[in-house]
Amino acid sequence: MDLEKILKLVQAGDLDIDEAKKQIIKEGGSGPANLDLGFAQLDIDREKRTGFPEVIFGEGKTPEQIEAIFRRLMEHTDRVLATRVDAAKAAYVVANVEGVTYHETARALTWFKRPLLKVHDGYIAVVCAGTSDLPVAEEAALTAECLGSHVERIYDVGVAGIHRLFRRLELIRGANAIVVVAGMEGALASVMGGLVSKPIVAVPTSIGYGANLAGIAPLLSMLNSCSPGISVVNIDNGFGGGYYAGLINKNMSKRA
Repeated sequence: MDLEKILKLVQAGDLDIDEAKKQIIKEGGSGPANLDLGFAQLDIDREKRTGFPEVIFGEGKTPEQIEAIFRRLMEHTDRVLATRVDAAKAAYVVANVEGVTYHETARALTWFKRPLLKVHDGYIAVVCAGTSDLPVAEEAALTAECLGSHVERIYDVGVAGIHRLFRRLELIRGANAIVVVAGMEGALASVMGGLVSKPIVAVPTSIGYGANLAGIAPLLSMLNSCSPGISVVNIDNGFGGGYYAGLINKNMSKRA
């Protein structure tokens, strides 16, 4: 018995409050909250609570574990996303699970029960400073697309050749949310913040020479930006940036 049925029974007077409490506790709030695989506890109710299913973090998992999680999630949702999956692990999963696609640059696996639809109005701009930052930018773009948003990719427009950015400003300004991915000193996020009126999600990358400090330098630059309207996620966290932007676009679409 799920939560909705319990509440309807209470409303109809067919179930008293105390018994309803027992049922809710027994059912974990709204049905089976976790699926026990031994090595993993799958949160199959996450989509009900947050609007998006649990995402598989592939780093540190064996190919067999990723395959097993994929198969079980496929039973409970219409889409599965796995991030940080290297080519060898991806090849194993693709060979063993029908319909799975590997996105090499993003280092991600996806599966969809039906063709991926752009279900939300508007779009997200993923702006990438340099070609070396593409893996993080593509992770962000793919994540936002999995959330149902259309994504416009604006790549290799870093501050070392700022004129390239100005050529694409009209497209960027039309977005509901902007993900800015940059390594080196991370200045692109601050520049963007002074040019647009939309929320910016800044993603620092670990790409850069020694004083980049594996992404610490751009992280601090973005956190200390004097441009307002910028939120910052963790180093190389394209998934977090894309997810955040996807939520912004989703909620703006609801109000439209």
